[in-house]
Amino acid sequence: MPFVVIIMGSKSDWKVMQECIAILKKFEIPFEVHISSAHRTPERTKEIVLTSEKRGAAVFIGAAGMAAHLAGAIAAHTLKPVIAVPLAGGVLDGLDALLSSVQMPQAVPVATMSVGKAGAINAAFFTAQILSLLPQYPNLSQLLTKERQERAHQLEKDTQSIRNEI
Repeated sequence: MPFVVIIMGSKSDWKVMQECIAILKKFEIPFEVHISSAHRTPERTKEIVLTSEKRGAAVFIGAAGMAAHLAGAIAAHTLKPVIAVPLAGGVLDGLDALLSSVQMPQAVPVATMSVGKAGAINAAFFTAQILSLLPQYPNLSQLLTKERQERAHQLEKDTQSIRNEI
């Protein structure tokens, strides 16, 4: 079964990336988690990517803050989809990570999500959308549709709740 590989730049990224993992679990998408740095352990990053790809990895998610070259380092070693989750940190509070993630050279694309929690959640949803194209995930499109409908319904309930307070 094709699976997802999440690589974080450090353990401090774990709290935010748990949001991504919660969505993957909800959709019953298999995943594995690694910590590796584009700068401190580039060979480890490369080995994780190559080994995971041989074992059937279908999507890679790279989460890092500050210089945030991790997703780009992952993309350098695979043709599978790579999703970047830039994380807040340092004096620029994630802007540096966002810019590092989106500034990729031609022909080495990385799909970059927003900074932080929203980006982690959207990385999981985007991963699910990608995997829904594979025959091994025949029900994923229906689950994604249901999730969107539930979220839309929740907005309607929230609207009514606020109106009741007025």
